[in-house]
Amino acid sequence: MTESDAPAIEVELVYALAGRYWNTSVRLAVGATVAEALAAAGNAWLPETHRSGLEDPAGMAVFGRVATARTRLHDGDRIELLRALQADPKQARKQRAAEAKRASRKA
Repeated sequence: MTESDAPAIEVELVYALAGRYWNTSVRLAVGATVAEALAAAGNAWLPETHRSGLEDPAGMAVFGRVATARTRLHDGDRIELLRALQADPKQARKQRAAEAKRASRKA
């Protein structure tokens, strides 16, 4: 069996910001891991200003489920590279509630 005949899977890598996203696909051997997919994709698919998201992502997920570099992949999986939160969700909610309360007092 030649390398081109070996069973393969195709996975997608995605990195997203609030208003924009980048993605690429790679073909890997069956049983490949997230780390192998990242290595195969390289970093040229992201603009240079966002490549640190590949080097040190805040987290990784496969279809929204937490993943690690050792997570095994299946054909058609989507690896999501997660960025750090811009604000603590609890603090942001408190701030929005306080602003809404102030706005209702003015009305």
